[in-house]
Amino acid sequence: MRNSARIRKTAGTGLLFSLALVMQLIETLIPSPFPMIPGIRLGLSNIVTMFCLFSVGIGEAALIAVLKGLFAFVTRGPAAGILSLTGGLLSVVMMTAALKLGQSSGIISVIGAVAHNLGQLVAECVMIKSSAAMYYAPVLIISGLVVGTVTAYVLRVLEPYLCRIRGQEKYDQDDR
Repeated sequence: MRNSARIRKTAGTGLLFSLALVMQLIETLIPSPFPMIPGIRLGLSNIVTMFCLFSVGIGEAALIAVLKGLFAFVTRGPAAGILSLTGGLLSVVMMTAALKLGQSSGIISVIGAVAHNLGQLVAECVMIKSSAAMYYAPVLIISGLVVGTVTAYVLRVLEPYLCRIRGQEKYDQDDR
């Protein structure tokens, strides 16, 4: 890869990571859509991770997930960092598998949201040294279905703007 292309790719990925952090911050300002159910969030920053997976590559999507986990570690503590990292990486792995199987972006988004929730749940069980948290799995699976559907829709709306950040006209899932 030429030096200027590498610089452009690095800068674009940095901008996308910055956007993911801003979206994560905005998400903390929005009241939970389900206030009676703890731990349910919109996952707005995962829109950027999905966009990276679809338009830039698997490595960059994983990098965004890792950086988001490190940011959570620094700003919210070790537990939040571990939960973000495990959920984010499992999400990227599962979305990549769905992508390779030719699934639609909507299905990929739902798979990513459910995987993110389950990854965090498994990490929580390891941290508390008990499987008791697994009783919460049905709630997290259902919320993953809902949130994954919403994030797929929001990604479609934001796609033209995200493509501008990457310096692209558009992305085509067949070009991945």
